[in-house]
Amino acid sequence: MEKIEHIGIAVNSIQSAGNVYEKLLNTKVYKTEEVTSENVLTAFLQCGPNKIELLEATSDDSPIAKFIAKKGEGIHHIAFEVTDILAEMQRLKNEGFILLNDEPKRGADNKLVCFVHPKGVNGVLVELCESVASHTI
Repeated sequence: MEKIEHIGIAVNSIQSAGNVYEKLLNTKVYKTEEVTSENVLTAFLQCGPNKIELLEATSDDSPIAKFIAKKGEGIHHIAFEVTDILAEMQRLKNEGFILLNDEPKRGADNKLVCFVHPKGVNGVLVELCESVASHTI
């Protein structure tokens, strides 16, 4: 794992939360994107070398809607940048971690992603992400 790529925050409204985080971080949302496979709308803010991803559900049955219904708005996941997502997925499987998907999926911000089950990571949902430009699936 190279570095923390971003922190994902589940929100009820990208518009409202975006305004709050723009003021907090003194920067603008630089990108919004819908990820239809996850039923989510995302917005990204850059803060120095770090990124914040705001996540708004686009349907009542999306993972974000379920998360907010259960826990309320707040930190949803921490994402780590990897150079080879397939190798990292295999390494984590070999270490006994449970992955939530068998193959990487296309995620927001031009990334391939895979999630690690929070039960094996002290209750934290972990996302692996690799730039699509560095890998083809």
